[in-house]
Amino acid sequence: MTAVPTPDAFASAARLFIKVNGAVQGVGMRPFVHRLATECGLTGYVRNGADGVTIEVEGARVEEFARRLSSEAPPLARIDTVHRETMPVTGGTEFVIRESLDGETMTRIVADAATCDACLAELFDPTSRYFAYPFVNCTHCGPRYTITRRLPYDRRQTSMAPFPMCPDCATAYTDVRDRRFHAEPVACPACGPKLSHSFAEIASAIRAGRIVALKGIGGFHLVCDGRNAEAVVALRARKAREFKPFALMVANVASIPAVAEASAEELALCSSTARPIVLMRAKPDVLAPAVSPGLSRVGVMLAYAPVHHLLFAALAGHEFAGHDPHAANDVVLVATSANPGGEPLVVDDEDATRRLAGIADLIVTHDRAIVVRADDSVTQIIAGASSFLRRARGYVPEPIPLSEDGPATLALGAHLKSTVTLTRGREAFVSQHVGDLDTAETLKFYRETIAHLTDIVGVKPELIASDLHPDYRSSQMAEEFGLPVIRVQHHAAHVVAVAAEAGLAKASLGLALDGHGLGDDGGAWGGELLAVDGAAHRRLGHLAPLPLPGGDRAAREPWRMGAGALATLGRADLAPILFPDRPLAGPVADRVASGADRLSTTSLGRLFDAAAALLGVRSVQDYEGQAAMELEALVDEPVALAGGFTLNDGVLSFSPLLAHFVHARPDARAGASLFHGTLIEGFAALACHGAAATGLTAIALGGGCLMNRILAEGLSAALTQSNLTPLLARRLPANDGGLSFGQAVLARRAFSEI
Repeated sequence: MTAVPTPDAFASAARLFIKVNGAVQGVGMRPFVHRLATECGLTGYVRNGADGVTIEVEGARVEEFARRLSSEAPPLARIDTVHRETMPVTGGTEFVIRESLDGETMTRIVADAATCDACLAELFDPTSRYFAYPFVNCTHCGPRYTITRRLPYDRRQTSMAPFPMCPDCATAYTDVRDRRFHAEPVACPACGPKLSHSFAEIASAIRAGRIVALKGIGGFHLVCDGRNAEAVVALRARKAREFKPFALMVANVASIPAVAEASAEELALCSSTARPIVLMRAKPDVLAPAVSPGLSRVGVMLAYAPVHHLLFAALAGHEFAGHDPHAANDVVLVATSANPGGEPLVVDDEDATRRLAGIADLIVTHDRAIVVRADDSVTQIIAGASSFLRRARGYVPEPIPLSEDGPATLALGAHLKSTVTLTRGREAFVSQHVGDLDTAETLKFYRETIAHLTDIVGVKPELIASDLHPDYRSSQMAEEFGLPVIRVQHHAAHVVAVAAEAGLAKASLGLALDGHGLGDDGGAWGGELLAVDGAAHRRLGHLAPLPLPGGDRAAREPWRMGAGALATLGRADLAPILFPDRPLAGPVADRVASGADRLSTTSLGRLFDAAAALLGVRSVQDYEGQAAMELEALVDEPVALAGGFTLNDGVLSFSPLLAHFVHARPDARAGASLFHGTLIEGFAALACHGAAATGLTAIALGGGCLMNRILAEGLSAALTQSNLTPLLARRLPANDGGLSFGQAVLARRAFSEI
């Protein structure tokens, strides 16, 4: 823990006080500083505090130390600011790591990181004391956020507190030359967590077609053989998840070509430290058909924890000694979140026994507690860069920078795909994906997330932001905090989330395209052109309203949207013919035609449903967005229908396109291409209308429909061709997973204007 300076260290000596802020705890910053100070022959100290890492260095080479501090920082460190002051020389004799200080938190913990190559080498090295140990880690990898209760980041503040270090681990922890110097989760077979079952047992169960619940970093996975059709069908039946796609896990990058056709960008994203699920084109006739029914792409992630690497070796029939974790491996696993019935991810051992016993044939646990659950993040490449569908493990709690200061604001998000955001100064901390607030378990997780985020960020909220919709559970919870509440319009929050992420401070123009949000007029919006200035917004344009027969039921039953569209086209008589398996199709269309059912929506999500129904793609949805996803999967190249839309006074209508579907009856693949191509052309025209009206040329593209890669890339290209600048969500999901961030930004603006 101490370093003695060289004899010439005091020649021309100077002393610096340095404060480093950012993601600088849990990344090996203190051992790095210790080694750097030693190399430079300096005295002084380093220590963690709630407000960052504090350093004092003294000697002749303090300026060299200061330069190298930022340029050579550990790989997981994210340095935001470095503050320095000149101090009086004190003439110390050593450099030490001091005890951490508690206090008001102003630093942050980093996200969980995939197992590094050095630890992987030890994992399969029979001479290493970490050989075949499923919890090996070091300062460059392993769990961080999911095991940390609060800052400062020390072992006592994590779920490793119950595991005292053995003499060997304690030696590594205090040896500045060791990669585990001050690595808080350090452990080995002699002193660390234990797995409940052997890898031989786990592998045997999977080979036999059984389903295994496997506890990992942020929760349990349900795992089975991805090539075993019977096993995948059984998993669907037991999880009551008939069609929603499952994610796959493979051993490494070299194993991806066996199951998917991946671009260079997709391979790079898949192998990044965060190890997200990445959507890529599935290879035909390789996987069990039930893995991703009706879709052209499949979500693939790489093994990211030691337990995964050991399992892949065992399933391949390899001895652990000398196994090459980077070599191609034929094993393909379905690895889906263990969240039965749409409830939160299971993280607790007793909870797993209670909730997963009817799904899994084998439940594999370990005794390192998961402090906060975190699903696997889901990503894709859009217009050449990564984009989130779900942001969680590997990325949370990395903050989003804000362009202005403001009160500590807790934004409560939406009802579906919920997240929360807590701001601190010019940082916004967006939580991991929580999910749909429909069950008691999810609401419990939602409250736990708020409490943990508050602890980890270290600020108390002064202001609450929520959606306008009074029926959202998140909106109803807003009053519980006893703080000022600002209600934020749903689609304005979508636009601002994308604009603020891109660094736009005040005025912004955007398209908010999604399934539903309460409009200023009390209606169901979802295809909106909005201009935002400060906290205020104006609706400059929107989709022409479509009938919404049955209200919320129409979102689950696309045939209703199809029947309503037929009625508006004057062809209610075709509803029984086009939807012969839906006895109510005729009566529903007749009610719309007669004016008896007056509900309507401007939602692009519901327009997708209407098109999918009219093209015979999907009449009933098993999961949210299924019809739109299956429609997207049919597109090879989007082609616009000439005269397929009208734009009058900011009202964009695709009635000509829907009429073409009804009268020309194109097949599903041709219709899907026409639908996407015409949407791109129509919304580009609407954006140009907004740009002409406001003089703004940057167009934020937000809302769940922008998860559609064909639409997002096509619209982005069309706007660029019109000399406009498209802004796509990059650091947060474009859907409601990023909504809380937009709420927080708008609420702080509104509060500053009061």
